[in-house]
Amino acid sequence: MPSSRFSGSLSAPSVDVTIDTGNHFVNHTLDGFLKIGTVAATRAVAEDTFKAINRGKVSKHCLEHSIKKMCKEGAYWGTVAGVYVGMEYGVERIRGTRDWKNAMIGGALTGALVSAAGNNNKDRIVTDALTGGAIATASVFLNYLT
Repeated sequence: MPSSRFSGSLSAPSVDVTIDTGNHFVNHTLDGFLKIGTVAATRAVAEDTFKAINRGKVSKHCLEHSIKKMCKEGAYWGTVAGVYVGMEYGVERIRGTRDWKNAMIGGALTGALVSAAGNNNKDRIVTDALTGGAIATASVFLNYLT
């Protein structure tokens, strides 16, 4: 009986940009900001491009709106990621160990800080802290599986 096999490997593209400020904490924070900010900006451009294609037209107003949205989304998500990465790194340095608890604490602190900056009430801040900690912890556990 004839058979066939496929053999190969699949790897994600890798782009590394290093900015050395001389401070590991700042380096980690900037790295998180740049990576996630770029992803968010790219997502915003892809979404607006899809909408423009569906409408069948591109105008100067649409292009300006897309650029503003790209910058806003990139800055927001980059800032949240930078805060998280900085928090997790700071917790790691304070605790002197590298484990999932750093992600949980960093995620909770980030969730609370971002929520408090948005002038949310106390209950919402606590909920966002719990959500941030849960998402960060789940992310670490999922990385262990792969």
